[in-house]
Formats: sequence, structure tokens, C-alpha cells
Amino acid sequence: MLHQFTRVQWLNTTLDEAWNFFSSPKNLPLITPPDLGFQVLSELPDRMYEGLFIRYSVRPLLGIPMEWVTEITKVEEGRFFVDEQRVGPYSIWHHEHHFESTDKGVRMLDRVSYVIPFGVLGDWVEPWLVKPRLEHIFAYREAQVEQRFGKAVR
Repeated sequence: MLHQFTRVQWLNTTLDEAWNFFSSPKNLPLITPPDLGFQVLSELPDRMYEGLFIRYSVRPLLGIPMEWVTEITKVEEGRFFVDEQRVGPYSIWHHEHHFESTDKGVRMLDRVSYVIPFGVLGDWVEPWLVKPRLEHIFAYREAQVEQRFGKAVR
């Protein structure tokens, strides 16, 4: 079953500053919770580009390490980018990052579409295991981003 997770965050910064921060793969460790055991295993460029593969080690569940490989499949400068899992814990992982400049700051929207392996069993654990983990990861990121840019007034 295809699941979706959506998160909106307002940033107290300019579109250029937000884009410069999020389009640098080197900043990903800064916004990833320490309890995920996230380690980058590949060389990272200063800026992402379509076709970029990034290898990580993560410990998403019970501290068990696993490899995660993502590919940046689409980049529209200053507007959005997409990363897709090529190797990792999901059967499908498609993560869209959208940025929009408004008079109240930058509106950042994340939309993750994912399929959990193991069929019915995977779908059964999604609401009490997977979704709360995603909530935790994005809440941590939100706090780190607010610390960096400040909270936008909506």
C-alpha cells in the first residue's frame, strides 16, 4: 500500500538562503536526529544535481545498521528537488521538497510517498512504528531549521 507523509514548515529567511542550505547535501547531517545513527558514506558535492547518488548508513530500527542509497532525480533550482531511495528499508521512497517565497517567509513543503516491505505486515506496523518515526525525524529537522533561521510568523 502507498502511504503519504506531508509536512509544511515556514522559514524566517529568504528563498535564496533556504535553497542554499537545503540544496547542499553536506547539511543533511545537521538536520537528522542523532538517534538515527546517520552517517554519510560517499563524497558529497557542495550542491546537489540530478543523478547524484548518496550513500548513508542509518539505524532506523532497534539500532540495526543498514545502507541507504538515494538518488536526486529532479532539481528545479530554487523551487523543488526530489530524492528517491535506490537501496534501503522501503520498497518505495519518493521525497519531494518544495520551496515557495511568500510575504510571510519561505513555505517549505515535504511530501513523502512510501511503500513498506512485507505486504500486509508492513502496512499493519506503519501507523504505530513507521509514521511516528517519520514524525520524530521531521520534528527534529523542524527544530534545527528554526534554530538556524528563526520561526516565521504566519
